[in-house]
Amino acid sequence: MNLYRCLAWPLVRHVDAETAHRLTLKLLASGLLPSQLFSSPARRDAPVLATRLFGRALSNPVGLAAGFDKNAEVPDVMLGFGFGFVEVGGVTPKPQPGNPRPRVFRLEEDRAVINRMGFNNNGLEAAARRLEARREAAQRSGRDGIGLVGVNLGANKDSADRPGDYAIGYERLAPLCDFAVVNVSSPNTPGLRNLQGRDELNALLARLQPLRDRLKRPLLVKIAPDLADEDLNDVAKLAQNFRLDGIVATNTTIARPATLQSRNSRETGGLSGQPLFDRSTAVLKDLYRLTGGRIPLIGVGGIASGAQAYAKIRAGASAVQLYSALVYEGPGLVGRIKAELARLLKRDGFASVAEAVGADHR
Repeated sequence: MNLYRCLAWPLVRHVDAETAHRLTLKLLASGLLPSQLFSSPARRDAPVLATRLFGRALSNPVGLAAGFDKNAEVPDVMLGFGFGFVEVGGVTPKPQPGNPRPRVFRLEEDRAVINRMGFNNNGLEAAARRLEARREAAQRSGRDGIGLVGVNLGANKDSADRPGDYAIGYERLAPLCDFAVVNVSSPNTPGLRNLQGRDELNALLARLQPLRDRLKRPLLVKIAPDLADEDLNDVAKLAQNFRLDGIVATNTTIARPATLQSRNSRETGGLSGQPLFDRSTAVLKDLYRLTGGRIPLIGVGGIASGAQAYAKIRAGASAVQLYSALVYEGPGLVGRIKAELARLLKRDGFASVAEAVGADHR
């Protein structure tokens, strides 16, 4: 039985989305919401799910996307729900409140969410303090942790030097994490997506490359699902030229599919969830072809089942991430996705996730 759907969702759906999210984070951080309440007890992942990302071992390829834990408050709690890796953020150098509320809208009929948050967060130093405390606790206990934790980097809305913001964020936070993602694809900061253009992205990556070479921390870029074919080709070429460690595909979309039914579909912002699945997977598949499978890709957008995670992997994803589906299904979804993914891999004769990556291209 999905206790979240039976017990929590009837209450959650009557609270505005941002308030519900904030209360959830407080409960998770307090330790008063044990993982066993809404998910299966912790168990060892099926061996077929084991894989590697950035040269590091993962017990499974299912990750939590950026946006849930903006201020790095509960990364280990979320790993405890069964994620193989977690991405905190987006984090900007200076604290900023983001856009006016309301700014998060559920599209329940469409199993989707629209947000126009605007990189609201407590700033780089607040995240750094929590990540430093996490690292020190791990050192004291003699453990490395149960999964990878990455950071999503953003630029301040009022910044006169947005590439500089990413450089500041990477230099400060990357040493405290397992990987860093340069988010140039949020639709909620005016002009930010311009950094995906060929010249702008080339200049940004040129600024970051010396830091990456010195700090030796994996550097990825997160792109939009709304890129034209020419722009996607440029991203693929630059990712290879600068030897990026990965591409996250994709962020939310500004498109509004004709199939949307919710009255909230008219809200401005980035659309995530089920309606994004087809487009984000098509972008992922194109990126795998354009890069020849030489760069790890993380598939994001519309995943709510093991079959959809498997489709992303077959399209070219080395790992996947989800977030919006948790709003409707709760954290028990992670275990269900992993179980279904393991069955599908075994059904098709794959001994590991890595064997299935890009299978649709063969």
